[in-house]
Amino acid sequence: MTRLPTLFLGHGNPMNALHDNPWTQAWAALGERLPRPRAVLSVSAHWYLPETAVTAMAAPRTIHDFGGFPRELFEVQYPAPGDPDLARRVAELLQPLEVRADHSWGLDHGTWSVLRHVFPAADIPVVQLSIDNSQPSAFHYGLGQLLRPLRDEGVLLVGSGDVVHNLHAYAWGRHPVEPFDWALRFEALARELMQRGEHQPLLDYELLGRDAELSIPTPDHFLPLLYVLGASAPGEPVSFPVEGMDGGSISMLSVQLG
Repeated sequence: MTRLPTLFLGHGNPMNALHDNPWTQAWAALGERLPRPRAVLSVSAHWYLPETAVTAMAAPRTIHDFGGFPRELFEVQYPAPGDPDLARRVAELLQPLEVRADHSWGLDHGTWSVLRHVFPAADIPVVQLSIDNSQPSAFHYGLGQLLRPLRDEGVLLVGSGDVVHNLHAYAWGRHPVEPFDWALRFEALARELMQRGEHQPLLDYELLGRDAELSIPTPDHFLPLLYVLGASAPGEPVSFPVEGMDGGSISMLSVQLG
C-alpha cells in the first residue's frame, strides 16, 4: 500500500464551510489530487480537553460548536461514518498511554468545515483524536510519531487548526484587511523551519519571541500542526497547498508532508 501524505489544514472562520473562495477551492483541489484514503484520523483544535480520547462510534454526529453565525451554518451536516476499528488501532499505537474510547463527541467544525470541501461525498470514515491540554508540545509531537504507521495503512492523518490564530486582532468585518506584520513574520519563520526539517524550534515556539506570542496566544490551534510534523518522515518533501491570511491575524496555510 502506498504511504499517504500527512496534512495540516488551516481551517479559519467556520463560514468557510459554506463559502466558495480561493481557500475552499484549494481544499477541493487537494481532495481531487490525493490518493483516496480508507479513513481519516483528524486532530482538531476544537477537541481540547485534559485527556487523550478517540471517537469510537460507528456514526459520529456533526457538532456545531460555535455561536453567532447564520442559521444555514448550523444546518450543515457531514454524515461521514466512523471507524471503531481505527479507534482501537489508534489506542494500540499509543500504548501505554490511556486513550478513552469516546461515544459522545463526534465531528466538530475543525474537522467537517474543511473535509466537506476535501471529501464532499462524506463517504470516507472519519475518527477524531482529542488534544490533551495538560501536556507540553513534545507530548503532541511524540503522539504524531507513534501514529506514523497509519500512513502506511491507508489512513490520512489530518491536523486542523491555524499556524497563526489571534482572534483578539481578527477583523470580523466583510472588508479585506492587510495582514499584521507579526503574523506574516511568524508564518514565514514557521514555513522556513518546516522546509528545513527543523521541528524543535516549533515545539519550543514560546522561545521564538514576540511574533510567536502574538501568533499563538493559546496553543489549541497550533498543536495540531505538531501531530502532523511528528507523523512525517525525515527528508520528506514539504509543500503548502493553501496559503493566505484571513482577517489580518489568522493564517490559512496548509502544510503537506510527503
